Amino acid sequence: MRQFYISFILCLLLALGSQAQTTTSISGTVQTEAGMPLPGATVFVKGTFAGSGTNEEGQFDLKSDFSKGPLVLSVSFVGYETQELTLTEPDAALIVTLRPSAMLDQVVVAASRVEESIGQVPVTVEKLNQRQVEQITTPDLVAGLGRFKGIDVSSSSLLTTSFSTRGFNSSRSDRVIQLADYMDTQLPSLSTNFGNMLGAPVLDVASVEIVHGPASALYGANAFNGVLLTNSKDPFQDPGLTVRLRGGTRDLLDGQLRYAVKIGERLAFKISGGAVVANDFLADNEDATSQLIEPANNPAGSNLGYDAVSRYGDLGFAYTAAAGALAGKTVFLPGYTERQLVAGDDKSHSYKIAPSVSYLLSSRVKATLDYRYANATTTYQAASRYRFVNSGAQQMRAQLEGQNWVVRAFSTQDFSGRRDPQSDGSYNLGFLGGFLQAQPVAGAPMDPALGRPVNYAERYFNAYAGVYNRAFRRSGGNADFAALTARDSAGIRAPLLQPGSPEFNAARNQIIHDPTPGKGARLVIRSILNEGSAQYNFKNSFADLTVGGAYRQFLLGSDGSIFADTRDGDRIRNYEYGAYAQASKSLLDDHLKLAAAGRVDRFQNFGTAFSPRASAVYSLGADKLQNFRLSYGRAFRSPSQDQQYIRLDISRAVLLGNVGKGFDGYSLTVLKGASPADANNFYRADRLKLEEVNSYEAGYRAQLAKKLYVDVDYFFNTFNNFIATQNFVGRLDGTRPAPAELATTNLPGSSVRVIQVAANVDQRVQSQGAGLTLNYAFAPALTVSGNYSYNDLITKEFKAGTQSFFNTPRHKFNLGFDGQALDRQLSYNLNYRWVDAFLYESTFATGTVPVAQTVDVQVGYTLKALHTTLQVGASNLFDAPNLQVYGSPSIGRIAYAGLLFDIK
Repeated sequence: MRQFYISFILCLLLALGSQAQTTTSISGTVQTEAGMPLPGATVFVKGTFAGSGTNEEGQFDLKSDFSKGPLVLSVSFVGYETQELTLTEPDAALIVTLRPSAMLDQVVVAASRVEESIGQVPVTVEKLNQRQVEQITTPDLVAGLGRFKGIDVSSSSLLTTSFSTRGFNSSRSDRVIQLADYMDTQLPSLSTNFGNMLGAPVLDVASVEIVHGPASALYGANAFNGVLLTNSKDPFQDPGLTVRLRGGTRDLLDGQLRYAVKIGERLAFKISGGAVVANDFLADNEDATSQLIEPANNPAGSNLGYDAVSRYGDLGFAYTAAAGALAGKTVFLPGYTERQLVAGDDKSHSYKIAPSVSYLLSSRVKATLDYRYANATTTYQAASRYRFVNSGAQQMRAQLEGQNWVVRAFSTQDFSGRRDPQSDGSYNLGFLGGFLQAQPVAGAPMDPALGRPVNYAERYFNAYAGVYNRAFRRSGGNADFAALTARDSAGIRAPLLQPGSPEFNAARNQIIHDPTPGKGARLVIRSILNEGSAQYNFKNSFADLTVGGAYRQFLLGSDGSIFADTRDGDRIRNYEYGAYAQASKSLLDDHLKLAAAGRVDRFQNFGTAFSPRASAVYSLGADKLQNFRLSYGRAFRSPSQDQQYIRLDISRAVLLGNVGKGFDGYSLTVLKGASPADANNFYRADRLKLEEVNSYEAGYRAQLAKKLYVDVDYFFNTFNNFIATQNFVGRLDGTRPAPAELATTNLPGSSVRVIQVAANVDQRVQSQGAGLTLNYAFAPALTVSGNYSYNDLITKEFKAGTQSFFNTPRHKFNLGFDGQALDRQLSYNLNYRWVDAFLYESTFATGTVPVAQTVDVQVGYTLKALHTTLQVGASNLFDAPNLQVYGSPSIGRIAYAGLLFDIK
């Protein structure tokens, strides 16, 4: 990959010395039908990269070459119809008038990897233009996408959000792919995105496109439930300076910047970035952890103690017959809250910077070299809650593109703070709580039986047992009285480390900086993702053909804190590659469009897979304002990197990757008295295979009466080799233990553990859903929009110990109002969102997410003479309960005021 970048730069240097083309000037003004100038309109010569943007007066000037004949000038602006003018000679006084556009005039590229009208797109797709992006009120772009049809967002904290479409949501985005200028923005160690952390900075976003449902035929594995593509602005066509400053509740400070400049006619440079700082939301769920996750758990409020969702270090101890009246019972430590463990470190931030340089090797060939750096402190939820401190990623890209081809390569490397153990670093809250309880009691003598001083957990359990048995005898066998007495007495006689005390702070500091597996809570991510890809579009009289391919390599490193790698050892290598082709043909005077695509992918661990897609779009009327679509697609999901290679001991279970020989063991029922001799209680998990979905979709998209936009869709999915999380009792080497060994399950030093793996479910899983969008433009000052989404997991019964992770509300709707008035000086946007309650399942916590109702609002007023817009707004204006991920905090109100400064 490094050699590619060096070669790319050498080509650029050679090109800089080449002779310039003979060019002449084209200039003019872009305006509305009322004669008002349109600053920021895009003007370029069709079929080339030669272009410019209009200034504050709507004026433009660009150089073009007429030596090869007439040129077609394309002029566009958000919310207006694109105009194309044929010029046979230079013109210095063009007047281009744009008319307001219909929704069907939008052009998208994500659905088929080529430009096409949104009306003739064969699948469900949402597109956000630049103005809609600016209306998002959440600190992170992805977190604001929940206002659109069929898109679900899951926020672990203020700045950590994932998205999904068509079900199976989670705090991680391993069933969708998220791209910025076709670069994958995932953190390779986690197979997930922290919202838009590594995406284009918000002021550099030209548009966002979301493809619903499977797209593996063009994007490869894991384009399983959808694709999110962010397109950044072209510095040739959109030069200028934009600065946005905001301040608000929760000590929010938000600063964003973009600067782009053309240096001559061939070279352009841009730099964009931003910083967001705020007090994060902290989880405080005191519900009892599901027995699917902690089989021995007691009910919430039990005087035996219980494992609570948002407490850490609430370890359980199962007493044997030697414990007298406590025999067969499990007692849990009180544990620590998230607020106690972060110890005042609840300030989150996201910093990013993205410089880029582009050079026109000719008017039809452009070279781009760019770099992105993102650094964040935030909280993320997966198998545990993780506090990432000064963590993030850096990404480099080199790209050559023509009008019908592109070659690109990029490399992403994630990090979790410096590897110096004494520097600020990320840590696992579950490990931190557990290892605090395992600290030796200060001043305790050597215990002869243990060969070391007793720790805080052991002292507590010993004290609890002694008091419980005495109270049980005195009360005549009253177990409730004995448990209450023991709990109160143990808290006094055998106190745990107290949050905020010098002893607690010293132990916490040592644990969060210790990366040693089994001793410290420090989390290390240092993985690399390398990818190279190419695409070529052929156009001929018979059909349009697109072909392409990609190779990607993962180099996974965690120093043993996530994966089965070792500190300072070689990274785990994994790869996949594939090639695709798509053919499309228009018939019946362009009223019928047929398309077929297919992709073959090869995986290091899973062999070869073929993903086809076939579609038809029929358009009614001379203007093609009513469009019916049908499509079929098959997609594959490659298990995430951690599902393949994880090795993580979370005390109550060990999480293991499953690309070896599989596992034999027993169902969890044997821990509750079921017979291990009964074959019905045997468990077998085969080596992971690719998950497959076959999806059928029908839809209707129309522009009615020029003011009403309608989009409706229905889908039906059938999953095979469905990947789900399964829990069982077994040996770490994958073999089934002898029945007599089950008594040692999860005991110190035992190889018999509760094990959690990702495994394929031997049953067919089905889901279905539908969506409806209605937009009515009464006038420029008022557009009313609404959408409704329905999702249903048809398969209700899963094998014992299996969780589906559907995690999706059955019903959801949005109602919005927006508009511009006073010659576009006043703008406003208001959105009401209602989300149904639903069951949320994960390896960390399982429970019900309640109904959520939120209101987002933003108002802006532009002072044209100062190039400045005054903005006020809020997400979740009324601070309503807004839980999106069970086990995470409710995302409350963020209100702000600020300025947007924009010079074209």
